[in-house]
Amino acid sequence: MKTPLLYLTATVAVVSVAESAAATKVSNQKPNILLILADDLGWGDLSCQYAKDMHTPNLDALFAKSLAANDCHANSAVSSPSRAGLLTGRYPDMVGVPGVIRTQPLASWGYLSPKAVLLPQMLKKAGYTTALIGKWHLGLESPNLPNERGFDMFHGFLGDMMDDYYTHRRGGLNLMRYNRQEVDPKGHATEVFTQWTIDYLNRQKNNKAPFFLLLTYNAPHYPLQPPQEWLDRVLAREAGINPIRAKLVALIEHLDSEVGKVLSTLESTGQMDNTIIVFTSDNGGHAPSMANNGPTRGAKSDMYEGGIKVPFCIYWKERIKPRRTDNFLILSDLFPTFCDILSIPVRHEIDGMSLWPLFRGEEQVTDDRYVVWSLRAHGDMFGKTSDAVRYKGYKLLQNRPDKPYELFDLHADPLESDSLEKKGQIYQGLVKQLIYHYNMVGSIPYQAPGRPTTLGEFPKVDGNGKD
Repeated sequence: MKTPLLYLTATVAVVSVAESAAATKVSNQKPNILLILADDLGWGDLSCQYAKDMHTPNLDALFAKSLAANDCHANSAVSSPSRAGLLTGRYPDMVGVPGVIRTQPLASWGYLSPKAVLLPQMLKKAGYTTALIGKWHLGLESPNLPNERGFDMFHGFLGDMMDDYYTHRRGGLNLMRYNRQEVDPKGHATEVFTQWTIDYLNRQKNNKAPFFLLLTYNAPHYPLQPPQEWLDRVLAREAGINPIRAKLVALIEHLDSEVGKVLSTLESTGQMDNTIIVFTSDNGGHAPSMANNGPTRGAKSDMYEGGIKVPFCIYWKERIKPRRTDNFLILSDLFPTFCDILSIPVRHEIDGMSLWPLFRGEEQVTDDRYVVWSLRAHGDMFGKTSDAVRYKGYKLLQNRPDKPYELFDLHADPLESDSLEKKGQIYQGLVKQLIYHYNMVGSIPYQAPGRPTTLGEFPKVDGNGKD
């Protein structure tokens, strides 16, 4: 059956990446790629964004010398599916990850498809050495361990969240690994991942092969556990600040400091000049943690903009001009973009589009496509889905399975406060795209073969993004 035009508008990059490869070769020396992913960092929660009670000088400086996006979106309002979209260039549910992967079977809503092609696998074709430091969250056992999905080295945490930033346990389990070996490091998780990154960069400085490093911090995901000296600093500076907000601010400022150490290492090892650096977040900020999601509605786990809009910047010295852009971006666009930059043909179906023309300073229309978000979870969703679909500035969403669909014009109503009348050509196009998307997703399993079928004790996880 021929793919409907509606869907092709979202996947046009599949054919254009290979065709444009010759025109996009920018250097005989391939760039290193450092992709830094924060966990639950709200769109507004940097001092260069909207947070007036925040001091993030290192990330502010990075944003100032980068292309920074005002309209970047994660592929989901929660962690696992967002990471699946980032690493595959596909809609998360098209690779078997419609929700969060957890240690508890009844709370787990994803199984990364064995057929999915991940970004590190593509980059290895171009001679890259690949590494993941930090949080994985796309599988707890074979065949979905990082070393089996394209990463030469994994030094980090397999699971979803840590119950404690110092003990690094989740439900009593130690999920910290060096490749497949269990490790038990000491110290705050943010500092541990930074030190492992510094060690890796020092090893790579004499390696002729370029590297792709995915650095994925747990911060500022709850529990809100900043080092005490960082919390004391915030409390002394911000008179009257809410105690919960103070902990989040301190945790983010601590993260900023650790990112600064990574950037300083790139400088000191001479790797900064030819390293592409991306900084972003996996989804919106967590409401109970008092995250700042900027001038948006909603928060983590919501289909409103506060759940899916994220900070984003990309830096490449003398290749990408520092500026702000209002172009629409989604994290799955990074897969074809890196392949485009490196002249790696993409011969399988993806859903992202290459943004290399935009990044290198050309005019590029990036919102003339249908983009879908879908989330499956328990709690107040009972295993059903919430979803959204966008075309240009128009967005149709159902924030929870028991809520009505709402239609917004984001350009005229960025706070999603006044739902439009659901009729007309725009509305019908959005509806048809959602129908087509769910028709395709119906053939994609999201549970592992042989999964336990007995109910047992249901996990005590609420529906407000607590994953």
